[in-house]
Formats: sequence, C-alpha cells, structure tokens
Amino acid sequence: MKLPRDLSGSDLSKLLRRYGYEPTRQAGSHIRLTSNVRGKQHHVAVPAHKSLRVGTLASILKDVSAYLELPRDELEHELFG
Repeated sequence: MKLPRDLSGSDLSKLLRRYGYEPTRQAGSHIRLTSNVRGKQHHVAVPAHKSLRVGTLASILKDVSAYLELPRDELEHELFG
C-alpha cells in the first residue's frame, strides 16, 4: 500500500488513538504519544509538521506495528483504508 503524502503529525496522532496512543507531552515541534495496551508503556515521537515525510511515517508505523505485534501492511490498511 502506498503511504499518504499529505498526512500531518496531528492527523497521525488522531489515527493512532485507535490503538491506545494518547498524547502525553509536546516538546518543541514533536508530540510524544504513549500507549499502555500491552501492559508495557510504549512511546512514539511524532513531528507536529503539516506533512510528514514518507520515511518518517514509515519508521513510525514500523515501530508501532512491532509494539502491537501486527504486520505493518495490515496496520497501514486499517489506518488508511
């Protein structure tokens, strides 16, 4: 699946709420999201930019899919349809 090119950091933060990620703080231009779904805390830093670079988005999705033990392509399909 092709990743969206116009996804903002705040939009990604909203999409990741489906998986238990909540914003815990913002330092400069980065939003820190924390999830406690698996009994162990997991933190992800999302740049609060108007559009995320494809490599940055891919890296965040790789990290989230590893934590959720969900294949990355399945995660992408659930998030972006």
